Amino acid sequence: MASSHSAVRVMGLSKAFKGQPALQNVSMTVAAGEMVALVGASGSGKSTLLRNLNGLQQADKGSVEIFGNVLQLEGELHSKARQIRSHVGFIFQQFNLVNRLTALENVLVGNLSQVSMLRSLVHNFTKSEKVRALAALERVGILNQAHKRASALSGGQQQRVAIARCLMQGAKIILADEPIASLDPDSARKVMELLTSLNAEQGITVVTSLHQVQVVQRYFKRSIALRQGVVCFDGFTVDLDADRLNSIYGSAVEELVMRGHSEMFAS
Repeated sequence: MASSHSAVRVMGLSKAFKGQPALQNVSMTVAAGEMVALVGASGSGKSTLLRNLNGLQQADKGSVEIFGNVLQLEGELHSKARQIRSHVGFIFQQFNLVNRLTALENVLVGNLSQVSMLRSLVHNFTKSEKVRALAALERVGILNQAHKRASALSGGQQQRVAIARCLMQGAKIILADEPIASLDPDSARKVMELLTSLNAEQGITVVTSLHQVQVVQRYFKRSIALRQGVVCFDGFTVDLDADRLNSIYGSAVEELVMRGHSEMFAS
C-alpha cells in the first residue's frame, strides 16, 4: 500500500474519565504495514488508546493522524472524520456482530462507508458487493458459514466474520481490542495467525491490544507497554522480558501471563 505517511501518528494524547487519567501524554508512530501490540494489565489504557485511534472516543488533549490526515485534534474530530475512519477497521473483544443477521449480511454491513444507509437497511446489496463479501469470508476461512446467523456461530467464527467485515470495508489499518480474550486456545491461535497473514500478505497495518505476554512474544516484533495510561516501553518485543515486565508492572504482572493454555502460544 503506497503511502509516504505513517499509518498512525499520535502526539501528546491525554484522556481522563471523571478526573481519573486514562491516557497521559501518549505519543507513538506506527508505520504503514507494521504490526504492533499494545500490552498492559486491565486499566492500563490499551482500549482507550485504540478507541481514540479511530475516533470512537475523543481525547482531552493531543492529536491522532491517520495516513497524514488529522482525525482528531485537542478533543475535536475533523470534519472529514468519517472519510478518514473508512480506512480503519475495528475488531471488538465481543465481536460486535448483529446476531439475527447472517455472516454474509454482517460482512456486507462493513461496506457502509460506500453504501447509503437506506440501501443497507433494506439489504439492497449489489451482486458485486455480495461477491466481494463472499470472497472476504473465504479469505478468513469460513465461506461455508456464510448463510448461518451470527448467533449460531462459535466465538472464533464470529471473530473471523468481524475480520472479514474489515476486509469488505477495504480497511488499510485493523485495530483489534483484545480480539482473543473471549476465545478458546485453538480459536485464539487461528485468529492471531489470520491477522498475521493479512499483515504479511496484504500489508494491512495491525494494532492489537493484548494482555497475554506469550501471544505478544510469538506474533509481534514491536510492543508498546502501557501502565496507568503512560507508555513505559516501546521497542522490540524480545526486549520486553520478564525483568522488564516485573519492573513495569510489579505484582500486576501475574495478569499478563496466561494460565492453563500457554503452551498454545509458547515461543
